[in-house]
Amino acid sequence: MADTAKTSRAGRPSLGGMRASSYLQEHQQYRPPQPDGHEGIDSIVERTQSINIAASPPFKPYNGVPSSSSPPKIVDSGLNHTLSHTNCQPVPGTTSDRLIATIIYKTQSPRIAITDYPADRAPPSPVPSKRTIPSDLAPTRTHSQFPLEPPPPDPEPLDHLYGSYISPLCLTSFLHLISSLPSKSGSQTLTSSHRCLDNPAHPSIVELTFSPTPDPTYLTLSDLRKHELLYRFEREWNVDVILQPDTVLRRYPRLVVFDMDSTLIEQEVIDLVAASIGVEAEVSSITARAMNGELDFSSSFRERVKLLKGVDAHIFTHLRNVITTTKGARELIRALKRMGVKTAVLSGGFIPLTSWLASDLGIDYAYANSLASDADTHTFTGEVVGDIVNAERKRDLLLEIAAKEGANLEQVVAVGDGANDLLMMGAAGLGVAWNAKPVVQMEAKARLNGESLLDLLHVFGLTAEEVEVLTR
Repeated sequence: MADTAKTSRAGRPSLGGMRASSYLQEHQQYRPPQPDGHEGIDSIVERTQSINIAASPPFKPYNGVPSSSSPPKIVDSGLNHTLSHTNCQPVPGTTSDRLIATIIYKTQSPRIAITDYPADRAPPSPVPSKRTIPSDLAPTRTHSQFPLEPPPPDPEPLDHLYGSYISPLCLTSFLHLISSLPSKSGSQTLTSSHRCLDNPAHPSIVELTFSPTPDPTYLTLSDLRKHELLYRFEREWNVDVILQPDTVLRRYPRLVVFDMDSTLIEQEVIDLVAASIGVEAEVSSITARAMNGELDFSSSFRERVKLLKGVDAHIFTHLRNVITTTKGARELIRALKRMGVKTAVLSGGFIPLTSWLASDLGIDYAYANSLASDADTHTFTGEVVGDIVNAERKRDLLLEIAAKEGANLEQVVAVGDGANDLLMMGAAGLGVAWNAKPVVQMEAKARLNGESLLDLLHVFGLTAEEVEVLTR
């Protein structure tokens, strides 16, 4: 039995009798090169076994300084981030050379009828223009100096073609405008970045940072703000463009000064008083010409006050129910107070209403004119008491308040609409023309033609989310 078992065991297959040293190599299928020239997997594996693979080079960590000519990008990973230094601290020994352009779309006054409003933005209700030129206003009063040719036609409005918001093409058009202006010798290629301050999908307010700035020996910032190309761009795209140096002081105002009539409130108080005695037409005509800079403010103010002789001195108390504050004015003052900013109202109107409005809104300083009244009849005599708050007086008061509060003039903002506001707007670090007369629009450092005074906060770089937090 034992011999029979040994014989049966000897007949089993053994690995030692195979030609190859590996069972897998012995039984794997050989795949010759294919007719199309591609090698089989076996040939590739056999060839690589005889190749000495060199060690990988040592890993060098990223030092945070990419190539300026070709900045690296992280792509194809769900991320898209450009590793550049457009808005970083400048290289030691140099200073920043950047400008901020705050571009605000005029949603309340499209140039033509627009039907493709974004889903989250309802069509604006018709608003009468506050910049209507009076019928008796002409470029000159000398017949020989009247223009011999009609003014050039307005450029074709583009917002209705590319969207009733600040579209990418709008930003591209602006950057082309800037790149067409001469830059400093040796300066780098124009770089830019932007932030949408409200709706990222259909922004109506965009803050665009670009560098380098145009050569100041060719075009100063003041001249750039008045440049025909910029003015044409605003008309084409139905926007306001506010240009400011990109400095830390821009974001932290210390004092904001307002005109009252047609700025903090929608009406002209002297016209309301005149309407109560039936001389509104005469007074309004003088007011319009004074605000457009055609008449000396002080002398025209005295002429208008004379027409108010005999008006009940308590008229200002009754007008409190008639006065309409400008949209966003109350919320703006609340936000500025939460930011620690002092506020003032400097009015060419009358102190009873100005003081009441300042108290109602929470404004820190209030200055205006005083009218003489008869103690027996309690009616106005048609005379002004004390100095008239004219353009020079407004400027002096702004400087006086700024000195009292220890505010650098670069951190002072003045907002107005008439020619008598230009001096105080010029003295401030930033003068803002609010739905202003044409002459003021051209002379001011910034112009806003919107519905809400809250737009002023976006000029400081605040987003809609931040504005909402400040106005709660």
